[in-house]
Formats: sequence, C-alpha cells, structure tokens
Amino acid sequence: MPPAESNDVKIMNKSIVCEDSTLRGDITISQGCVIHPSASILAEAGPIILGENCIVEEYATIAYRLTEEQKRQKEEGNLEPCPPLVVGSNNVFEVGCIVEAQKIGDKNVFECKCYVGPEVVVTNGCVVGAAVSLKCKQVLPESTVIYGRDCQQREAIDKYAYQTLQIDFLRKVLPNYHHLRKPNQDPKRTRSVV
Repeated sequence: MPPAESNDVKIMNKSIVCEDSTLRGDITISQGCVIHPSASILAEAGPIILGENCIVEEYATIAYRLTEEQKRQKEEGNLEPCPPLVVGSNNVFEVGCIVEAQKIGDKNVFECKCYVGPEVVVTNGCVVGAAVSLKCKQVLPESTVIYGRDCQQREAIDKYAYQTLQIDFLRKVLPNYHHLRKPNQDPKRTRSVV
C-alpha cells in the first residue's frame, strides 16, 4: 500500500483562502491571492507555487499531475522528484476552468470552462476563451487570445487590465460569507535559498 499523501499548504499574509477549497500536495499561495470555495489546486507530481494576486474562482482546477510513466515509476519507488510548477502573478482562473499547463506566466486569463492540457506552455498576457480546449503540445506567444469553437488565435489589442478592484472587493466580501484558512507563512520571515 503506498504511503498517504501529505499536504503542505503554505499561505502567505494578505491572501484569502476559503476553507471549502480543495488543496492537495505541496502548495505555496503567495500574497494577495484569492481562492474561492470549491476551487481545487492539486499538486500531485510536485510542488505548485502560485504567484502574487492570482484569483482562482469556484470550480476552477489547477493541477500538476503525474504522467502515466511517472505513475508507474512511483509504484515501483523509482520516481525522481519533479520540479515545481511555478504559476506567475496576476492570473485569473475563472469558474470551471481546468488548467494543467506545463508553465504559466503572468497576467493570463483562463475563462469559464476552458481546458489547458499538460503539454501547453502559457507565456504572459494570454487569454484562453470560454470553453476553449487546448490539448496539443504548443507554446502560446505573449498576448495571444484564443477563442471560439475552432480555437482561433489573434494578438490581444488591449493591454492586461489589473484585477485590483476585483481582488479588493473579494477580500472584503468573502470573509463575510465563508470560513477562511489562516495564513501560516510570513514572507518577511521566510528566506528563500537561491
């Protein structure tokens, strides 16, 4: 029988993390993030580090999963540690999206019910439209917008609009209606070894 999975969730100050969210594995939630109830962050293959000011809405899933080969190696006890999945800052994961991307940069928006597969690299300033499904291996160039049933691509015309007002609103409202997980890390006291 394999050993039980351990959860090591680090929540920085000024983050709002609802108790009803599902957080599995080694996860670091940076300052200013907002994790809604029923959101899921699953760090199966290795650690997930969520950058500052990210919003993960209801039923959104960020997953770092093992490949079939890695699952076999794990069963045999030969699995090498995987590098962390670093999610950039100011990303928005909207309701019902599933994001398993290999890399995620800054200032991206994953709209409702979109799917981003494990072989996709999302750079910076990209928008994956509602219900778009990206399964093939690809790197999205900066400021790419993908939309429609046929996954049409274009370059974004407008610059990224920061979600500051939305984050401030959520910080005020969510604590009134949901139980929150308490921050357990202080970035001023935590030193990172480079």
